[in-house]
Amino acid sequence: MKTVAISIIALAGFTILFSCKNEVKNNEENQTVAADTIPQQTVQEYMYVTAVSGLTLREYPNLQSEKLVVMPLGTKVKIINAEGKTTMNVGGIDGAMDEVEYNNQKGFAFNGFMSKFFPPGETAVAKNYSEELKKDFPSVEYSETNGGTASKPTKTETLILPTDKWHEAFFMAQQLFNIPKAFAFPNPKGSNNETQQDGNKKKNDFISELQISRNANQLQKIVYNYKTTGYGFIVTISEDAKGMKLEKTEVAD
Repeated sequence: MKTVAISIIALAGFTILFSCKNEVKNNEENQTVAADTIPQQTVQEYMYVTAVSGLTLREYPNLQSEKLVVMPLGTKVKIINAEGKTTMNVGGIDGAMDEVEYNNQKGFAFNGFMSKFFPPGETAVAKNYSEELKKDFPSVEYSETNGGTASKPTKTETLILPTDKWHEAFFMAQQLFNIPKAFAFPNPKGSNNETQQDGNKKKNDFISELQISRNANQLQKIVYNYKTTGYGFIVTISEDAKGMKLEKTEVAD
């Protein structure tokens, strides 16, 4: 009887041990399967140069570092490592030096002169451009309205960009709505009301000026006013609940 009891106990122990080993094995298999199903993805991010005169690629992340090359306006740049926080201010624009790659050359560039929006190009039409932009940024909005009188008709184009960055909106308006490249992005710090004249305006241009409105060193509105014989337009950049609003109103005399 004693021998039988010992045999039964031994058999039970073996059964429990075998069961535990199988459970551990099954758990390991399940963990392996679960790990194998996790997708391994490397997201590549790109930005576009918005600096009118081009953006300098530097050897190290500071503005005193050696210049490697100048990346032209509109260049698509691969972001290797984004700084993720503001570390400097250049011309009134907050930003940092991101590690980027251009033409298989790595270096650092000031991200305040880069945008997530691809450039419209010199001959872009606002309506067509907004439709292309909407494919990547569905919240982009565009509208057109006509008004004025029979003798002085007006046409207004409005573009809403999903960004809160004034400089991004300014550079976009500069390319899309013909704000002269002679005008740099207005520094947020300054007098509440300022008017800058276009030193390169043509002989037949009556008005070519940039009007800046500020409040406590914060931009409130940027307006470009242009007028020549029989024609004129006003471009207004302002904040909107959905982002930054770019508006161009043409007037025919």
